[in-house]
Amino acid sequence: MRKIIHVDMDAFYASVEQRDDAQLRGKPVIVAWQGKRSVVCAASYEARAFGVHSAMQAVRAERLCPSAIFVAPDFIRYRAASNSVREIFKRHTDLIEPLSLDEAYLDVTENKMGLRTATLVARTIREQIRKELNLTASAGVAPNKFLAKLASDWRKPDGLFVIQPDDVDGFLLPLPVGRVAGVGRVTEEKLAKFGIKTVGDLRAFELPWLEAHFGRYGLRLHGLARGIDESEVVPDRPTQSISVEDTFEQDVPLSETEPMIRRLAEKLWSASRKEPRIARTVVLKLKTSQFKILTRSHTPDSPPSSCEELTDIALKLRERVDLGPQQRYRLVGVGLSNFREPEGTTAQPVLFE
Repeated sequence: MRKIIHVDMDAFYASVEQRDDAQLRGKPVIVAWQGKRSVVCAASYEARAFGVHSAMQAVRAERLCPSAIFVAPDFIRYRAASNSVREIFKRHTDLIEPLSLDEAYLDVTENKMGLRTATLVARTIREQIRKELNLTASAGVAPNKFLAKLASDWRKPDGLFVIQPDDVDGFLLPLPVGRVAGVGRVTEEKLAKFGIKTVGDLRAFELPWLEAHFGRYGLRLHGLARGIDESEVVPDRPTQSISVEDTFEQDVPLSETEPMIRRLAEKLWSASRKEPRIARTVVLKLKTSQFKILTRSHTPDSPPSSCEELTDIALKLRERVDLGPQQRYRLVGVGLSNFREPEGTTAQPVLFE
């Protein structure tokens, strides 16, 4: 049985800003550029108390928290802090799978320091991060990655939660089904139509039924509802692509997809700044009312260097879709792929112009 830790830095970007500037401590800090086209990269817990969260439009965040202090992102410092956290991880295990600058999975089935339990490893890591970097991290300990990630969110911020093998059912079954990995708003609504609102409800449905209604994802649902996740911690797995998508409340013509594309592009750009590598290809995804999926992609001479440039490319890709004005679309997505190391690229470390 594996021993997995998921470590999630608390409000990472905002915490780095508060650590480095004493005048920001204890105050609502929003990491973002102010402006109509900007989105929140991170918010301190003081700002979150007003309802501010990452990926929210900056103008809305400013309305929710008029006293907030806006700080322009500094990804060079965030990457440096992330590397320091990684060095602490390496003292305990070489099996480290980063998800972004601020979170990672660690397989500590065997740990370098010979600590007796995975819980003690997680506690030690959190103490080292606090003492050496003056930052806080939350951690979850569990037999697999799925449960460890759920656990790390259980007592945030600055918390530690452990799910022992014998406690899996007691923890998992009462949870809303939306907490299951991969269950987004649309899937959650579909499950609710069958009376499935908790993980316990989901477990009552057999595999053939789940596969009939959810395809290959039905197999994944079946396993996760039982706390089963066989995926391994893969060190230094390079990012292949990242994407965001959303479903319209009602099917719309192509001409009405622009506002959604703009919102998704902003969210995607913010997410892409967590990646140390740079994407060269922009992808637009559309799903018709008949569930036909269309994709269009473009690789410019130089990678997109701003959110505005990414948005412009995505909107131009829309012009390459021609199924007639009568066609309606139920979903749109924007993605980045073809990630490369930053050396030799011309992309600028900015978020918005």
